[in-house]
Amino acid sequence: MKNIVLILSIIFLFSCNTSKQSADLLVYNTNIYTVDSSFSVANAMVIKNGKIIDIGMNADIKDKYISTQSIDLKGKYIYPGFYDAHCHFYGYGTNLIKRADLKGTKSFDEILQIIQDFNSKNPNNPWLEARGWDQNDWELKEFPDNTKLDELFPNKPVFLIRIDGHAALVNSKALELAKIDKNTIIDGGEIKLKNGKPTGILIDNAVDLIYNTIPDPNNEMKIKALMQAQDSCFKVGLTTVDDAGLEYDLIMLIDSLQKAKQLEMQIYAMLSATKSNLELFVKNGIYKTDKLNVRSIKLYADGALGSRGALLLEPYTDKPLEQGLQLTSNEVFDSICAFANANNYQVNTHAIGDSAVRFVLHYYAKHLKQKNDKRWRIEHSQIVNNNDFDKYGEYNIIPSIQPTHATSDMYWADERVGNERLKGAYAYQQLLQQNAWLPNGSDFPIESINPLFGFFAAVARQDHKNYPENGFQSENALTREQALKAMTIWAAKSNFEENEKGSLEINKKADFVVLSKNLMEMDINEVPKLKVEATYIAGKKVYSK
Repeated sequence: MKNIVLILSIIFLFSCNTSKQSADLLVYNTNIYTVDSSFSVANAMVIKNGKIIDIGMNADIKDKYISTQSIDLKGKYIYPGFYDAHCHFYGYGTNLIKRADLKGTKSFDEILQIIQDFNSKNPNNPWLEARGWDQNDWELKEFPDNTKLDELFPNKPVFLIRIDGHAALVNSKALELAKIDKNTIIDGGEIKLKNGKPTGILIDNAVDLIYNTIPDPNNEMKIKALMQAQDSCFKVGLTTVDDAGLEYDLIMLIDSLQKAKQLEMQIYAMLSATKSNLELFVKNGIYKTDKLNVRSIKLYADGALGSRGALLLEPYTDKPLEQGLQLTSNEVFDSICAFANANNYQVNTHAIGDSAVRFVLHYYAKHLKQKNDKRWRIEHSQIVNNNDFDKYGEYNIIPSIQPTHATSDMYWADERVGNERLKGAYAYQQLLQQNAWLPNGSDFPIESINPLFGFFAAVARQDHKNYPENGFQSENALTREQALKAMTIWAAKSNFEENEKGSLEINKKADFVVLSKNLMEMDINEVPKLKVEATYIAGKKVYSK
């Protein structure tokens, strides 16, 4: 009798297990912010072949599935994999492998010490390169010149890139190699002169003369840059990055590394508007794989506010003789928009100043003509004239924002544009109202790569010392739900990827981030201190704390 009972029990257990569906990963005992249309919260999730096959409550999920791997998260929190909707992924990696870091420097003398130390450790580098200085952080908030650089480095070219990438200081050796002198003229750029001689300060398109002189890194260095950038991004929960301005050869290298399963990061590649990119990509249509999406062109309308290259409708408040620079001519901009539209490519244009924003809105409207789903973006949309906000909604033009720019610039932005124009600056809530959604990025390496810093800046509108007390222009702060959507589902939508990623729903990719605290309820001032516990792409753990 005992044997019969035992056999029946085994049969029963076997039949129960075989009735369960098989899966690769079961995650349970957690709090999953799905960011679906109802912003619902679940407790368990099932993954197979890299996609979510079910999501719901603990008991229901565990009764239905048997998995080769199960994870009890003990009440921790899951969010969709974070997007950075505007960054320079490869550029960030390049900084890591060959440039000194000048972020946070408080004087030019400090910079000189850093680059001397860096040069001592890297004496064989043909160029001495560094990035991250910001004269607005110095006691004397004026551009330096290259006198001291020439004294220290008379024979080695020096290239010091400003934090925004839209200005640089170079020594005389670099000017000589780039064939820049007092007579050099470049559209959309400026070579600063003093007593009829270049000071070494280059603005916007003039900086490209140096980039074009420096030899390209070899493939080994490019791969190293990409892999180091990936490691840093996974550590902060990024699973998709929009790299704003890439060339054909680099995109093909990225594609090959992804297909070889060396590079796991998912990349939305905005094409630099070069002739070769337009011929090799745009004419041949959208290029999309499981990890790479090429369907947009990156353009520049103007420069940056910090280096006074942002194009304004009226002169700068602190420099009445300056109004900024237009980086792309009307004719070129118009023709590329027409070409993109004819080939069903998205256009994503950098525009900081109110005149640049108006310029882009005008040409976008000319080609879009009416309500549409082309999702053409204005990257930054930083200062918008009050008469121009409605045009975003009228033509379904998407503002792509970077909240950490607001909290980096807030100390001096009023000096640049005055209090009246400042009301239309970093106006994220006002921009959100135009289309009811917008994507959020960081523009790293200008800002930190950490998307939680962007979440905090969007909601609190403060720096990490909780200044100002009530937030900078807090009427334009985003809610926590809006801020999370902007770095997940809305960012995915800005890339035409909302049906495959950006939220945790059945049949979508299992890209997710594990945190120890609840972003929706925790003390907002503690958010910048929060560390990512784990990052997953397609159900595969790519980072663990």
